[in-house]
Amino acid sequence: MKDNDQSKQLQSQKIRQKRIIELIQRDGHVRVLDLSKLLNVSEITIRRDLALLEKKDSLERTHGGAISTKRIFKEVNYSSRSDEEVENKDSIARLAAELINDGDTVFINGGSTTYHIFRYINKKNVKIVTTNPGCIGQIQNPDIELILAGGLYHPQSNSFYGGFTNDILNQVNANKAIIGVHGISCLSGLTTPMQHAAETSRLMINRTRGEVIIVADHRKIGLVSDYVTAPTSRINTLITDWFLDKDYIQDFEDLGINVLQTKALEE
Repeated sequence: MKDNDQSKQLQSQKIRQKRIIELIQRDGHVRVLDLSKLLNVSEITIRRDLALLEKKDSLERTHGGAISTKRIFKEVNYSSRSDEEVENKDSIARLAAELINDGDTVFINGGSTTYHIFRYINKKNVKIVTTNPGCIGQIQNPDIELILAGGLYHPQSNSFYGGFTNDILNQVNANKAIIGVHGISCLSGLTTPMQHAAETSRLMINRTRGEVIIVADHRKIGLVSDYVTAPTSRINTLITDWFLDKDYIQDFEDLGINVLQTKALEE
């Protein structure tokens, strides 16, 4: 009789966890309270389910629930990424540019979000050191000194990487860095599917003696890839869009990260 009860419990657990995965894949996140009501079990049971699913890398637990975790194994072509979420990326970039102050020396890496920042920089005596060729032609402010850290050009990411690039970066001490990412997770930090991209962005972060600002729209949150750029402990500020779930915002804030969100776009 006891074996039969255990078998039924295991079967119920499998059905329940399958449903949790379906919901998190559909919505991107789930909340413990909602799952408890929907599946008619206690919140403690749901938390146990989430803990087991997290061990299987099926999700990442948050302050009051969980978010979807997806692995990215290769880089999406820049031309494809640049056409996605353009208004969100532009709003994020505007907010990032507002954090640049007079006299700052700022690293900006390559990417489809950081591409939008350059035209919004309006402060005086600012030095920008970047691996993003999208900067060319965008800066009209005569008070900005622009240094393009050229090297080996990667059209897939529309960025410069490699030894020549790193030689330039190693000659700079920045007091601020604005870094675009492929994925960001509270547990796994900043990650990318490209080793050379991780190396260059890591170098920028390591040579920054001040605020490290991450720009990432909601689709990057929870993504995990093979190469670690930096742990979340190295991040000071995360700028994202208004879609990000409040529970995950709380988790970032609990790690000491200041989270700034753009306003909802008008229809």
